[in-house]
Amino acid sequence: MGWCCSGICGALALLALLCPLRERGCWGLNPSSGDVEKSPHSDPDPWGALHRHKRSWVWNQFFVLEEFTGNEPLYVGKLHSDVDKGDGKVKYVLSGEGSTSIFTIDENTGDIHATKRLDREAQAYYTLQAQAVDRVTNIPVEPRSEFVVKVQDINDNEPKFLDGPYLAGVPEMSPLGTMVVQVAATDADDPTYGNSARVVYSIIHGQPYFSVEPKTGVIRTALPNMDRETRDQYVLVIQAKDMVGQMGGLSGTTSVTVTLTDVNDNPPRFTHKNYQYTVPESLPVQSVVAKIRAADEDIGSNAEMDYRIMDGDGPGMFNITTDENTQDGVIILLKPLDFETKSSFFLRIEATNRNIDSNFLSAGPFSDTTSVRVTVDDVNEPPVFSTPLGKMVVSEDARVGTSIGRVSAHDPDTSNNAIRYSIDRNTDLERFFNVDALSGVISTAKPLDREANLIHNLTVFAIDSQDPTQIGKGIALITVQDINDNAPVFAIDYETILCENAMPGQVIQTVSAVDKDELLSGHRFYFALAAPVAGNLNFTLRDNKDNTASVLTKRGGFRRREQPVYRLPVLIVDSGSPALSSTNTLFVRVCDCDSDSVALSCGAVAYTATGLSTGALVAILGCIITLLVMVLLIVTMRRRRKEPLILEEERDIRENIVRYDDEGGGEEDTEAFDMVTLRNLNVIRDPGVRRDVTPDTPTFFHYSSSARPAYKSLPDNVVFREFIWERLKDADVDPSAPPYDSLQTYAFEGSGSVAESLSSLESLSTDSDQNYDYLSNWGPRFKKLADMYGNSDGATVFS
Repeated sequence: MGWCCSGICGALALLALLCPLRERGCWGLNPSSGDVEKSPHSDPDPWGALHRHKRSWVWNQFFVLEEFTGNEPLYVGKLHSDVDKGDGKVKYVLSGEGSTSIFTIDENTGDIHATKRLDREAQAYYTLQAQAVDRVTNIPVEPRSEFVVKVQDINDNEPKFLDGPYLAGVPEMSPLGTMVVQVAATDADDPTYGNSARVVYSIIHGQPYFSVEPKTGVIRTALPNMDRETRDQYVLVIQAKDMVGQMGGLSGTTSVTVTLTDVNDNPPRFTHKNYQYTVPESLPVQSVVAKIRAADEDIGSNAEMDYRIMDGDGPGMFNITTDENTQDGVIILLKPLDFETKSSFFLRIEATNRNIDSNFLSAGPFSDTTSVRVTVDDVNEPPVFSTPLGKMVVSEDARVGTSIGRVSAHDPDTSNNAIRYSIDRNTDLERFFNVDALSGVISTAKPLDREANLIHNLTVFAIDSQDPTQIGKGIALITVQDINDNAPVFAIDYETILCENAMPGQVIQTVSAVDKDELLSGHRFYFALAAPVAGNLNFTLRDNKDNTASVLTKRGGFRRREQPVYRLPVLIVDSGSPALSSTNTLFVRVCDCDSDSVALSCGAVAYTATGLSTGALVAILGCIITLLVMVLLIVTMRRRRKEPLILEEERDIRENIVRYDDEGGGEEDTEAFDMVTLRNLNVIRDPGVRRDVTPDTPTFFHYSSSARPAYKSLPDNVVFREFIWERLKDADVDPSAPPYDSLQTYAFEGSGSVAESLSSLESLSTDSDQNYDYLSNWGPRFKKLADMYGNSDGATVFS
């Protein structure tokens, strides 16, 4: 049993018949494996080769073209089994990669077709399995056999530049054939089959400047000495074509941008051979005078340059440096300008490339020169002192108005204006000096004291009379010369101790002196005891001739009980002219000393008092304290007894004031006040008793019997009016009564009162014809009311 592929089975049979009968055996199909193997039999009979064994022919590979575009399925091949007798009992079955989606098999005839377009670049081959089975029982009648369908390549992919577009650079002025960059294109077609993947390169755009090698893709310069300053960038279009560039091949393109990099092939050049600049003479030192620039067509480090001043007048006046950002030459002023001294300057300046390429020395020299003229403009300058620092000397005893020296300044401008002088008082706060505004003579304005201020540092202003804003400054350093105007004194406050056991002639103190004056030859002091004590019997003084003196005892046996302190006046004289002297007192304390003359106690000895004992003194002190306490208690009690009774009255009145706020309902309200009391005033009234103040205070105004009204016969409203009127009179004539004015009376105020309202608040809203002139007769306490209501006419106080 065996398999055979239609179309090639006959060729395989013919090839078997042509095999040498003795030297090689026939090839057959191993039913078990399907592999080609050599026959193990060697039959010398030539007809033995025609003997048919139970083997099939070799087959295991089919070929299909990719990208087939026909309308019908593509025929791949045919499978046939020796078992198949053509009676329809055998069925062919196909399995494996794409057996259902791409490949189909006719189960009756074994024909294989491809139903879809195949792409070799997607999958180059498919592995399938074929088997013949019984149609009825599905039992295999042949073993399963595996074969491969290989997709044959066609040229369906163009070359592609995976790294494009490209950027490259090459130095300008490069020689012919300089490599720029290498490009590479890839083709997805099968490189082992035909020329579909064989690529050649060509340049479409970029000639005649560049060329490309067809096989390698290396781009090179095609022209020598390309100048970046003329054109610095080129865009090339490179093509890659398969089929070795033959007709019908596919192609792809990419762009290559080539930039010419700079080299130092251009020297610097000034755009002008002469430059002119103008600056004011007041321009500060280190200021920028001008900027010049030498043009260089190169860029980057190839355009860097250095500037220098080759020659010119005014050496040291100017300097030039390079601005690293702009490559400008910056001219800087080094010294002050003065229009009156020099009004213009001439400079010759050179610019040189910093980085010179030796390959282009023939294009040199790489430097250039130019001329610069700087003109100075005149400006109004402040006055200038002939001597910025003037030193002067004045004696300490100079009188006020003494001339010390003179400062001088001049106007540096051609106008030569007049100068006025003044002193900066911030440097002469106490105004010791004056300066003459026209002459500049400095004189004293106050007495000077060298010991207080040795040196005076004055700032003097010189002001342009035509332009006061132009002020020059000078310094006057005035030194005060010393005179002998201070007497010498003790150097320190001496504390002299004299032991009781001191011996005669013993030095008890050495003194020295100081003098605030400073003599040129130095100080020399002379010491002596003052005349009143020069012949005392206790002490003597010895001048040591070295500006010190020693105090010695004349006797011994000093006792603190007799005299604890001695005062010794010492006369000190200096060597000045005239000589000055002072008397300084040296205090000598007598002390009890030990054997080494160390003081143990000093001062007067306290005497022990005899008589009263300590207990007696304590008793006396206790009695004194007891007496003081008793006196204090008595005084306190007497003060309490003398308190005025008016305080109780004030306390009562304050209670009445609080009750005054209880406004009742008029005469119907009898709780606030007993109305019967007022209605029977003529019965209970005592002309000698005040009812609105404390009864203890007597009244100085008495009514006569005929003047007192009879209240019982009067109407209620008249009763109230007369009652108030009497109280007002009592208050006016009684200076001892406080101005409380019958406050209880106002407790009657209410809507039902017979006397109507007594409040003045209602008077503002009602028309009143009353005359209040009588208020002026009530005394000074009612002056304010009289001023307020005294202008209206009326006969009565209340309505």
